[in-house]
Amino acid sequence: MENDNSNINSNIAGLIRKCFQAYEDKTREVIEEILSDDFVFSSPYDDFINREEYFKRCWPHSADMKKITVEKIFAEGSEAFARYECIMKDGKSFRNTEFFTAENGKIKSVDVYFGRET
Repeated sequence: MENDNSNINSNIAGLIRKCFQAYEDKTREVIEEILSDDFVFSSPYDDFINREEYFKRCWPHSADMKKITVEKIFAEGSEAFARYECIMKDGKSFRNTEFFTAENGKIKSVDVYFGRET
């Protein structure tokens, strides 16, 4: 029997959608629930920061976000790329891609690749 990753793929896709929805809804408790205790975040501005630093540096930006539209999720096993467009409250928008890893039903890491304004 072949290894079926469809359930794992749908699990990470669900975590990703839940994460972006929490940013849009401003529900920090949801993010706290789905990030692993040893979560690591990287972006051009944040070099492998831990969970605590992530909440200090990144979560406050949710207040400026109006709408996040997930355009694509490409998942394989416990890893996935997600491309999304974010519209800010000031009307500006941008498109980014993020690479997620998951373990034990939680997001373990995120690497962000910034796009341009749309």
